[in-house]
Amino acid sequence: MTDTNAPQPSLSSQSVFDEWPPELRALFDGTLAVADAGFTASLCAADHAHRVRTALLSAGELLAPDARTLAFGLWPSSRTAQAVAATGRATLAFVFDEAFYQVHLDVRRVPVDDVPLACFVGTIESGEVQRVGYARLTSGIAFELTEAQSALARWREQLEWLKRAASAAA
Repeated sequence: MTDTNAPQPSLSSQSVFDEWPPELRALFDGTLAVADAGFTASLCAADHAHRVRTALLSAGELLAPDARTLAFGLWPSSRTAQAVAATGRATLAFVFDEAFYQVHLDVRRVPVDDVPLACFVGTIESGEVQRVGYARLTSGIAFELTEAQSALARWREQLEWLKRAASAAA
């Protein structure tokens, strides 16, 4: 017979944050340290018709200039960029360090001269990290670069644009 009053082992844990934990800030510090690992995040925003629009972003398209901020770039004509610009809200989801992260952002578009991307700067509204005791998350959406040198060069340029956007937003 099972004692239903006995303490049960926790199958999952969840914690919240409103500032980037140090390991995440390092992930988005603009150094491209995780570029070769194929790190991918999913940025989602609902448009005015309540359809969710998604963009997959790499380390070269995300920058955390401080503990509460995230700058990111999207193609201006994309449905995701249009939804983010219209609503001022976005959610970034990704797998890191064997856990699932979901970060809700209050976002605004920041115009930057001579930049082909729509640059956005967001403030963390809330973040959640979830882990389960019975399984390890080993990856989320991942990629492998086919032309690493040209992708890294493009990402370095994009990160410079995001630095300009973050400075303009401050």
